Amino acid sequence: MATRRPPLAPPPYATDRETLEREVVVEVFRASGPGGQHVNRTESALRLFHPPSGVVVIAQDSPSQHRNRDIAFERLIERLVRLNHVPKKRVATKPTRASRERRIGEKKLRGVTKRGRGKVGRDE
Repeated sequence: MATRRPPLAPPPYATDRETLEREVVVEVFRASGPGGQHVNRTESALRLFHPPSGVVVIAQDSPSQHRNRDIAFERLIERLVRLNHVPKKRVATKPTRASRERRIGEKKLRGVTKRGRGKVGRDE
């Protein structure tokens, strides 16, 4: 669907439509696939390239170029929102005493189970 080129600027990226319309490079081309003669004859598919992030989005769902433009911008905004998300730093914590005791208890039980699987003695 979309290829990713190397970003030129780090996040956060603007996600409002007006700013994006100024930033993106719009390419129009003939769509392929189902949709009949109209889709194959008109240049209704769009490719949006967002240079600051390197994101490329394609929309060729509809026979209408205007509808495809709206779909492409929705997809671009969705991708940029995902790129803007910065996960919280994980704060390392010590395990509680109860969880340590549970872990040790489970390991002891496991050891008992494994020792029970020892070699079978020969009858002499």
